[in-house]
Amino acid sequence: MKRSVVKLDEKDKVKKIERWRKIAQMASEQSGRDAITKINNVININNVCNLIEKYDIVLIAYENEQINNLREEIKKLKDLKKDNLNLGVIIGPEGGIDEIEYEELVSHGARSISLGKRILRTETAPIMISSILMYELGDI
Repeated sequence: MKRSVVKLDEKDKVKKIERWRKIAQMASEQSGRDAITKINNVININNVCNLIEKYDIVLIAYENEQINNLREEIKKLKDLKKDNLNLGVIIGPEGGIDEIEYEELVSHGARSISLGKRILRTETAPIMISSILMYELGDI
């Protein structure tokens, strides 16, 4: 994304992905999960837009969202009553999501959500969203 602070070259991307996959495997084993969280390759915004249609729902945490929030989307998810929901969540980079990139993601079907008044770090937002989704959708 445009506002990403960290810029990785190809060698760094490979190392980061390997590290993230090891972390995902260890975390899955530690938590007793049968399925290991899948870590894909680093991709650009155009590739993300092309992937949105492969999910049942894609949420995008956007700091400028004023109306829709995670609570409202969880209500909609519960109404679906689907056991194997294929859910995607997009978290922006350290510098926030650029408005043009945001519009592109939404035009491809991503649903914008607010996470409240606080701006969370890129590292902590996914943990918060995952925890809430797991609790509310019955995985905890």
